[in-house]
Amino acid sequence: MTVTYSSKVANATFFGFHRLLLKWKGSIYKLLYREFILFATLYTAISVLYRFFLTGSQKRFFEKLSIYCDKYAEQIPVTFVLGFYVTLVVNRWWNQFVNLPWPDRLMFLISSCVQGRDEYGRLLRRTLMRYVNLTSLLIFRSVSTAVYKRFPTMDHVV
Repeated sequence: MTVTYSSKVANATFFGFHRLLLKWKGSIYKLLYREFILFATLYTAISVLYRFFLTGSQKRFFEKLSIYCDKYAEQIPVTFVLGFYVTLVVNRWWNQFVNLPWPDRLMFLISSCVQGRDEYGRLLRRTLMRYVNLTSLLIFRSVSTAVYKRFPTMDHVV
């Protein structure tokens, strides 16, 4: 579920912005802090081992091993993989946007298919559009927290 912090972002000061970053429940920090701590610990351990415990010949072997690993790490196309990932994320977002139910498209179909200039045809078109608007509201209410706050109960919907 999406957690909104719009009001806190609007009131954040320049020096208080770091506190706002640490408050985020759905933040990147909460997602990656374990991996970051593991990386920092391993990096520190390797650095301490290299600087204080290895002899000169062992340091040269470690440097050669590092150069060897770096040579093969360049063969992984990181920009291609990153571009592929960004493309997937943007396509997923765009598909969600495209698949939103827009009532006006259905309104055009209803107005062209339900004929009649009399009172019955007008009431039928209006009733059908009210049902369409109700289904859109119920869908948006289950997806969006802003719509759910505006219509928290069925009495508010009525």
